[in-house]
Amino acid sequence: MLKDRKVKIKKIPESSKSRFRQNRKVIPESRKSRFRQHIMGILESQKSRFRQMNNKAINGFTTAWKGLSLTIRHLFASNAKRKVIPASDNNYFKQLEGTNTIQYPKQSISVPEVGRYQLDVEIDDCIVCDLCAKICPVNCIDIESIKATEVIGQTSDGSKKMLYAAKFDIDMAKCMYCGLCTIVCPTECIVMTNQYDRTVFELSDLTYKFSDMTTEEAAEKQALLDKQLAEKQAAKLAAMKQKEGGA
Repeated sequence: MLKDRKVKIKKIPESSKSRFRQNRKVIPESRKSRFRQHIMGILESQKSRFRQMNNKAINGFTTAWKGLSLTIRHLFASNAKRKVIPASDNNYFKQLEGTNTIQYPKQSISVPEVGRYQLDVEIDDCIVCDLCAKICPVNCIDIESIKATEVIGQTSDGSKKMLYAAKFDIDMAKCMYCGLCTIVCPTECIVMTNQYDRTVFELSDLTYKFSDMTTEEAAEKQALLDKQLAEKQAAKLAAMKQKEGGA
């Protein structure tokens, strides 16, 4: 029964088809052009990004090759020993050409006579003013003074010495070689020398002691000062009592 039944399919009338075609939205040409421009912009940005990445990669290989070529050139350069000549010589800086290293410590580079390296103190010219310790930015200078009971001498420039240097230590491990201490020194007793090699095994060995007083001598001078101060105080009190009694 079902097999013999025929299915009737209704045909869409031509009028409905025409209405459907008329109602269908048509994409305007301006919108199509904007879409094309957008796609082209994306493609151009991708191309620009790829070119930048490519240029960076080429630049990286170029700089790496420059550094490697410099290393190879020095690797196979001459192993001639460097001649020790003064810094004032015209060929002083040309010694790096064709030389890998110097035979230190048997061979060393000459330094200028005005080189600012190891600090040195002429303690006989020191008036123990403590200016160098005050201006030091890293506190590497440690000074302890004892006032003398009388003038104890003169420096080379004629300055009177009224203080004993019980302690004058410089810790070169902390020194930053700024040279400020040499500038403020009124008697120029602290200077920077051209001695730079101070290799030691113990860090404490880099603390240089410039005071020529022993602990016993310092204690003796301190006792004399205390005695003098006590005598002055006693005399002052006696004078005040006498003044009050006379009044």
